[in-house]
Amino acid sequence: MLRSIESLKGCTVAASDGEIGNVEEAYFDHDAWGIRYLVVKTGNWIDGRRVLISPYSVIRMDPGSLSVHVDLTRQQVSDSPPLDTDEPVSRQHEAEYLRYYGYPVYWGGIDVWGAGSHPAFSRAALSPVSPETLAQLALFGDKPPGASHLHSTDAVDGYHVEAADGDIGHVSGFIFDDETWTIRYLTVDTQSWWASKEVLLATEWIFLIDWLDSTVSTQLTIDVINDSPDYDNRIPLERDFEAKLYAFYGKAGYWSEERAALRL
Repeated sequence: MLRSIESLKGCTVAASDGEIGNVEEAYFDHDAWGIRYLVVKTGNWIDGRRVLISPYSVIRMDPGSLSVHVDLTRQQVSDSPPLDTDEPVSRQHEAEYLRYYGYPVYWGGIDVWGAGSHPAFSRAALSPVSPETLAQLALFGDKPPGASHLHSTDAVDGYHVEAADGDIGHVSGFIFDDETWTIRYLTVDTQSWWASKEVLLATEWIFLIDWLDSTVSTQLTIDVINDSPDYDNRIPLERDFEAKLYAFYGKAGYWSEERAALRL
């Protein structure tokens, strides 16, 4: 199901033995556009500190009740590696986090989640953590934090969108797939002189994010983007609209057999 990041904010995160807290934002990587962590502000039970929750732990999401259920206990979360939201999440911190929970590494593979397109794994196979996973995580054990490859959706919200021939508007939101935990689209608020409207840009059509200039760039032109189908965020995003959007741009959808054949 496709959902907006905005719909996640404020959602209650429920462990097996009680509530953990509420979602504040999401961290994604700029290579695969995978949502790697939810930033959750906990309640008073652990002094309201913020913790990272990985999609690896998500059992299900209940849009109607605004809740995210995870395969964790409150004690596990309380004992997890501390998060400093004033500093970037380094690969070293990620290695410590994944080692603590026994999750596989997602980087270095051929797909969004390493070997697969979904954040699914066999917990039984990781008890204890496999030697291969430990070897990968050990590579970061004694290294300095280094540059982060993770970014907050809150930080990118509002970035200017640069078309091939000029500024087309700004990022106004994100649409993600709640099964693959991949950001599929940016919502863009255009700033045409005659009107303002929202359109969708698939993340695969973005070729550059400039963190210094706060811009997102695409090779599509202003006129083409302005003529693309209007997006109404009050209506659930269905495959029919996606097909219409990809057909407008003359591109094969990420779900198509043609694209699947290319991945083989």
